[in-house]
Amino acid sequence: MLHILHAADLHLDAPFTALNAEKAAQRRSEQRLLLDKLADTAIERGADLVLLSGDLLDSAQTYRETAQALAQALGRIPAPVVIAPGNHDYYAPSSLYAASFWRSNVHIFRSEAVEALELPNVTVYGSAFTSPFRTSSPLSGFHAPHTGKPAVMVLHADVDVPGSRYCPVTRQEIAQSGLAYLALGHIHGCSGLRREGDTCWAYPGCTEGRGFDELGAKGALWVTIGDDNAVTAEFLPLCQRQYQIMECDLTGKDPSAAIAEALRGGSPKDVCRLILTGEAEALDLPALTRQGESFRMALTLIDHTRVPQDLWARENEDTLTGLFLREMRRRLDAAADETEKAALDRAVRFGLAALENGEDTP
Repeated sequence: MLHILHAADLHLDAPFTALNAEKAAQRRSEQRLLLDKLADTAIERGADLVLLSGDLLDSAQTYRETAQALAQALGRIPAPVVIAPGNHDYYAPSSLYAASFWRSNVHIFRSEAVEALELPNVTVYGSAFTSPFRTSSPLSGFHAPHTGKPAVMVLHADVDVPGSRYCPVTRQEIAQSGLAYLALGHIHGCSGLRREGDTCWAYPGCTEGRGFDELGAKGALWVTIGDDNAVTAEFLPLCQRQYQIMECDLTGKDPSAAIAEALRGGSPKDVCRLILTGEAEALDLPALTRQGESFRMALTLIDHTRVPQDLWARENEDTLTGLFLREMRRRLDAAADETEKAALDRAVRFGLAALENGEDTP
């Protein structure tokens, strides 16, 4: 039985452009806390191997102190840690991966050519980016020999993206690789465990969301390879905060109270984009944002409301619109309960939009 902690795309020292300068600096500081959480998870769960599939550093602008903190955290893990540099943190003689502070349990692949690291209970293959782009596939013609122990590979790559500049590999190449598990990085959403032929593969996704294109829980994968080479994977949430997008209908409500109610159920640690919909008079977005920020680490309000309209203003017209409104008024007066009245109200809005060539978003 082999237990692997698989993570990727930490993007340490990322700019966090969706936040103001103060909160972006706070998020970069929090990323360093993630390093200890990653190491503690490996230690507490008894990982036999840690695979890190590239883009651990966001760019060459990563602070040396951050890379040293990464090296120190990984050095605490009483198991081999194997890194395959990606397009953001590619290996070069001048890169931080060439520094002397990495501990002896950390192995960094430094060539585009596939290399093998022989360990007592597993063979780990890997390959590195050595520049920001790579159009060759390290799996082309590759097949791991049968040695009586499982073979895994750690790689930063695109799967089935023809013409990709980020190490394209095909599903057929994965199926023919002879690997028990292919540990991938580059895609920031967790893929879950997938299979091509006898080979399982997965993206764990990034470990911390950095913007509203990286929503929800982020973390790592706990991968187990059984004695029969059967592979299972469990997602482990590790992130400090989550990014979320929500909607809030302001129709007939006090904006401040409605926004507070919408935000009250979530975590104050998270970063939220709240889209305001429905009918509302002119909104003071800066003031509403200040009031709502007590519910979230950071809050952005997006105003998609429309000016309130008198739905029944044309009820007495001798037109198709007037006829429609009179019929809907009759149905509303006969409605059995508030649920039916709410449905009929929405029907009136959609009907007017259709009749008047407008667009309604109740």
